Amino acid sequence: MKHEPLPWKTLKSELVVDEKWYRLRRDHVELPNGMVLDDYYVSVRPDVVLTFPVTADGQVIFVRQYKHAAANIFTELPGGVIDEGETNPAEAAGRELLEETGYTSESMELLLEVIDNPTKDTNKIYFYLARNCHKIAEQDLDESESIEVLQVPLAEVESMVLQGKINVSGSVALCLLALTKLNATKHESIH
Repeated sequence: MKHEPLPWKTLKSELVVDEKWYRLRRDHVELPNGMVLDDYYVSVRPDVVLTFPVTADGQVIFVRQYKHAAANIFTELPGGVIDEGETNPAEAAGRELLEETGYTSESMELLLEVIDNPTKDTNKIYFYLARNCHKIAEQDLDESESIEVLQVPLAEVESMVLQGKINVSGSVALCLLALTKLNATKHESIH
């Protein structure tokens, strides 16, 4: 018997936590089978941008920083939230890249728009490929941030992902997407 997925009906919704860095919503929902849940919690999160920045000489710019929830230091691609009032994700990606690394690019190519955690989070992630990145400034970080900037040869990125040296899901996905795109572009230019 085939069960086609159907959307849930929201009967009532209320913000139970509304802080600067975290918003939590409690939804009362009715499932397609008629069951009612009065305690479905959803993290209301802003959309995020993530960039795979490559220099003209084939270096990929990564950032290393401590992430408190996971209590560890991670190597990731540069990115962050789209600020309130920012309407262009590509501009937000460029801003985050510049703030975190001091690098910029005239080419922000959207590779994919993905959903981070559709079960519990409301946000999307915009994945960008930035070519011909070059350094134009020093980092511009918040007081709470301490970010190391790394240059990794393009040829080493895939093995870093496969060895678990890059293990944050968004960075893993964007690395593999960008490498696929760059490899396809390289093959197109050969033929």
